[in-house]
Amino acid sequence: MSVLKGKKILLGITGGIAAYKTANLVRLFIKAGAHVQVIMTPASKEFVTPLTLSTLSKNPVYSDFYNEETTPSLEEKTTQNPVWNNHVELALAADLILIAPATANSLSKMANGVCDNLLLATYLSSKCPVYVAPAMDLDMYKHPTTAANLHKLHLFGNIIIPAEKGELASGLEGEGRMAEPENIIIFIENHLLGQLPLKGKKILITAGPTYEPIDPVRFIGNHSTGKMGFDIATQAALLGAKVILISGPSHLQLNDVNVNLIRVTTTEEMYEQTHRFFDTVDIVIAAAAVADYKPKKVATQKIKKTEDTFSIELEKTKDILSSLGKIKEKQFLVGFALETENEIEHAKLKIQKKNLDLIVLNSLNDKGAGFGKATNKVTFIDKSFEITPMELKSKEEVALDILNKIIELNHA
Repeated sequence: MSVLKGKKILLGITGGIAAYKTANLVRLFIKAGAHVQVIMTPASKEFVTPLTLSTLSKNPVYSDFYNEETTPSLEEKTTQNPVWNNHVELALAADLILIAPATANSLSKMANGVCDNLLLATYLSSKCPVYVAPAMDLDMYKHPTTAANLHKLHLFGNIIIPAEKGELASGLEGEGRMAEPENIIIFIENHLLGQLPLKGKKILITAGPTYEPIDPVRFIGNHSTGKMGFDIATQAALLGAKVILISGPSHLQLNDVNVNLIRVTTTEEMYEQTHRFFDTVDIVIAAAAVADYKPKKVATQKIKKTEDTFSIELEKTKDILSSLGKIKEKQFLVGFALETENEIEHAKLKIQKKNLDLIVLNSLNDKGAGFGKATNKVTFIDKSFEITPMELKSKEEVALDILNKIIELNHA
């Protein structure tokens, strides 16, 4: 999964021959899971058509301060105003801006605050990271004014994607080619990864239920789907972490090179896998709904229905979280508590008993929380017993809140 997945990217295209490459650039962004909004300078439309970029991005392409198609005729102007393309809204909606190609003319305007088209107005209104991919002929790229403008833009906080060497439109050979679309994607991904708060961290996450067999066809289990743990794993990978996800039985799938998914069935199997990796990780998030008891004896054949009543002798399963709390050294240990009464008191006792750094409390008394739901409502309690209640949110949002809380506590 690319770090660009879900990102809102504003692609600014200026009037250079390299603009023809932006069709492939949009396609690669979309393939990475990003949302793309294109703004073109009027001159850039001589090199690539708005229709092409609109089709690929599945969004309208903006070029002017108002939509020409909706501009009223002279007769209508007394009763209707043109539709304004709000450069401030366009800028604030973006997670990042990429200006590619960035011609010498546009670089100069950006460096000196000239604002004579929609793209430059949007750039000057931006608050997000801005990436700049210069493209021009060899001597223009080497000219002191270009170097000075690029340096000034760097000082402003813009990220410069270096031009590449190769054959130029003039026929010369040298530096000045806009970086190839594939290389631009790699550059931005690597830069974003380097900025991520969990970069370099290794996280172990448990998810789903565990099933304890009664006989070859029956088991003791619960209604957990594993969604909370899978969502945490997805968000952790997006924040730069390497993730080991140990999941009990679940229909959920996760295809991410940064997530090592290990499937287990019983509590004993989950215990073995968590202890196998525990020494290698920085953070453990125990989101699994582990069975507390298992049959003392497991029948080797299917138990026949012969009596009106049937009793099974149960024994405790291994307490995975407690066992990790006893041996933890540098690890940040997070547990979950699903309670129905005296929630805060029980959660605090669990923090002490299991040597946790943070507990995520769920109450079945809260509407929208619990197993099998798309939402969750949690309360954070840290080892100092500081309580932070959260609002009802989607499980994806809760997953991000959990990770942000861990990051906050690790930097406190």
